[in-house]
Amino acid sequence: MSDGNVVPGNSAGLETDFRKAWSRFATGVTVITTVEPDGSTHGMTANGVTSVSLTPPLSLASIGHERNTYRLIRQTGRFGLSILASDQRPAAAYYALPPERREPGTRFDFSKLGGSPVLTGALAAMDCRVIAAHEAGDHTIFIGKVEYVALRNGEPLLWFSGAFGVMQRSAGNLG
Repeated sequence: MSDGNVVPGNSAGLETDFRKAWSRFATGVTVITTVEPDGSTHGMTANGVTSVSLTPPLSLASIGHERNTYRLIRQTGRFGLSILASDQRPAAAYYALPPERREPGTRFDFSKLGGSPVLTGALAAMDCRVIAAHEAGDHTIFIGKVEYVALRNGEPLLWFSGAFGVMQRSAGNLG
């Protein structure tokens, strides 16, 4: 690449530049949910998710070991995956914060999909049963067999360069 900074693999700033490089990859925004021991819903905003297989239907969520979500998914063996709509930015921002920084009393609507809570109003929601967990650096990649799916129409919430955004359709776009 000649029109930007080239950073050698042993650079002291490699982690920072790695994070910046991936911030240039536009992704959808999800909230990963699971159940607390008291039965309440626990959630975190994530973009480290993807489909893995159609047959059987598998999804993955990459969760940092320092997150409460990591411990809870290990305990419950399940997670919900809600792909957020453009009007769900407040939920995305809320669940991106550590639990101790979240505004007390803030509420979002959840529904039960199979064995997992999912955000009401999401473009897509999946209930996943963990069938494999693979440690990778400071994260664990949870592979979930999708047992239930819910869909609705709408526009997606996106994440790009450290900020939430929405897709701008041009007159030439199909669909």
